[in-house]
This record gives sequence, structure tokens and C-alpha cells, in this order.
Amino acid sequence: MQAPEPLVRDASSADQMADAHAAAEQGDYARALEIWGPLAHAGVTRAQSNVGACFANGLGVAPDGLLALRWLTLAAEAGDAVGQRNLATLYFKGELVALDAAAAARWYRAASEQGDAESQDMLSWLLVEAELLPPDHEEARRWALAAAEQGVATAMTRLGMLYHNALGVARDPVAAAQWWGKAAALGDTDGQAMLGAAHHLGAGVARDAVVALTWLLRAQHGGSKLAAPFLPAARAACTPEQRREAEQRVGLPLSAEGAA
Repeated sequence: MQAPEPLVRDASSADQMADAHAAAEQGDYARALEIWGPLAHAGVTRAQSNVGACFANGLGVAPDGLLALRWLTLAAEAGDAVGQRNLATLYFKGELVALDAAAAARWYRAASEQGDAESQDMLSWLLVEAELLPPDHEEARRWALAAAEQGVATAMTRLGMLYHNALGVARDPVAAAQWWGKAAALGDTDGQAMLGAAHHLGAGVARDAVVALTWLLRAQHGGSKLAAPFLPAARAACTPEQRREAEQRVGLPLSAEGAA
């Protein structure tokens, strides 16, 4: 790594980290690395995590699995939650290093225990959907709830699925629809699809043909594959006027519709 350009001599590492973050925000990862590199060698764990993430993702440098693993392991073992999450992701992707789902789960769990919402969401997904580890629905629900309470919409959708499918909890259509509603309002397309299906079927919420079609169309436009199985029946359940109304609603901002 090249020597950095002269930095303000009395700048603290926090100031330098802020400068590097600003450079990264502008897409200048080469400059960010010039700042992070010396800090990483000096033992600043977040800098180590950032350097590792750059090697993992080819940001400002060529992708390098060994260097990514080296720097992320240093940060993770030192207790940096972002480093733990990034190391878990490196193991989970299995592109630059061998895929290791158990190691990914271990490091996602370490970051989750420190309150990292992204790690909580990913760990929950690994334990219930990924089919890479033995499922643990109870732990998946616990971490999904922790992430949902921090505003992670995908975790809200997953909680709805757990209640819908009675995985680790008693089946509860009302709770499922409530979680899908929260996720849908935040823009999660799978949550929108499932909320639309719930309104179509009257499962946990009132049956409403227009609301059902609106959410299903939103979900389909957003790329959710969960909407397609329900759309033909949802369209058939609407009059031509109701279909037009639903299509008009789809063009409105989410905030304009509230929960509908």
C-alpha cells in the first residue's frame, strides 16, 4: 500500500476516520485507503474492518481474499461489530474464501449480540431460510425480532412468515399480517406481497379486493416473486373499476395510503 499523503499532524484518529469516510462517500476509495491503511496497521479496529471490506469488495484495490480475511479477522477478533459482520459476509458469500456457513453464523452472532441490526437480520435468515445450516426457528425469531425492533423491514417480513407458517411459534394470522403491514409500509416488496395475499384471503385482516390488488401490484413492480401466484385470483376478484382504482393507488407514495 502506498504511503498516504501528509495528514494534519495533530488530527486525531477520529478526525482521520471522518476524512476517510467522507472520501469513501464520494467514491474515492483509493484516498480512503490511504488514510485507513496506516490506522489499520496502528490497531484501529474500524480501519482494519474497512480495509478488509475494500479487499473483499474490490473497492479502490483489486479483490484479495487473503488480505480481506487477514484484516477482517483482526477487526472481528478485537470485537469490532462491523468487522464481525464483514467477516461473516466474506465466509457466507464463499467467493474469495471457501464458503463456511458455520463461521458466517458464528460471526453474525457475535455482531448480533452487540446490537448490529444487519447481522441480526442475516443470522435470522441463515437459521430459517438459507438451507445451509440446521434450522433453528426459535433463535431465528429472536434475532428477527431484535432486527425488526431496529426498523429492519426484511426482518419484519420474516417474522410474519414465521407466524404464518407456525415456525417456532403458534400459528397466528393476525400477528403475521401485522408484521407484513409494518414491512410493507417501509417498502419491503415481499412484505407487500404477503400483505396483499392476506387481504385477498382475509387471513388476519379484513378481506379487501382493492387493497389486496394494490399491494400485490406494488410487490410485483418492486420485483417480489411472491406476488405472482396470487395476482390472477386477486385481479379476478375485482370489478374493472376496482382494478383501475388499485392501479391508480400503486402510483401513490406509500405515505399517502397509510396501511392500505
